[in-house]
Amino acid sequence: MRAATPSNWHAADPPGTLRPWQPGEQLPADVHDIWCRPGPDQPWRIQVMLDKSCAGDWVSRRDQRVRRPVTSLGSVTADGIPYLAPEIQLFYKARNRRPKDEVDFDMALPILSQSQRQWLGDALSLVHGADHAWLARLHDPARPRPG
Repeated sequence: MRAATPSNWHAADPPGTLRPWQPGEQLPADVHDIWCRPGPDQPWRIQVMLDKSCAGDWVSRRDQRVRRPVTSLGSVTADGIPYLAPEIQLFYKARNRRPKDEVDFDMALPILSQSQRQWLGDALSLVHGADHAWLARLHDPARPRPG
């Protein structure tokens, strides 16, 4: 397998298009994701999300009232693979829900701890209001999906 080169790093320009990130290029402030793969014909291997922090806290770019300690943003699998906390990923997916985001929510819900469900519910209520479609199911995970 070849090592990833800058030509295999892509910036996600709004509104969601990928373009090669050129060596030496400073990314514009509205680029929040970088997608990487080992070669042009290989699947994407990692997504790097760019966000702000303040005094040791991650600050959501969508609403700066949503914060938490940077040290609590993710974890590492037993095999040493780092990952973003699922409740944070779901927070990002909750704004413009697509069918695949609904599937991700359905799959993650049974394994979210009470504290993860609480954090996500609080963040969704704060940003999207009390009528967000996922709130009822966060409070009652056994509740069936509407529709």
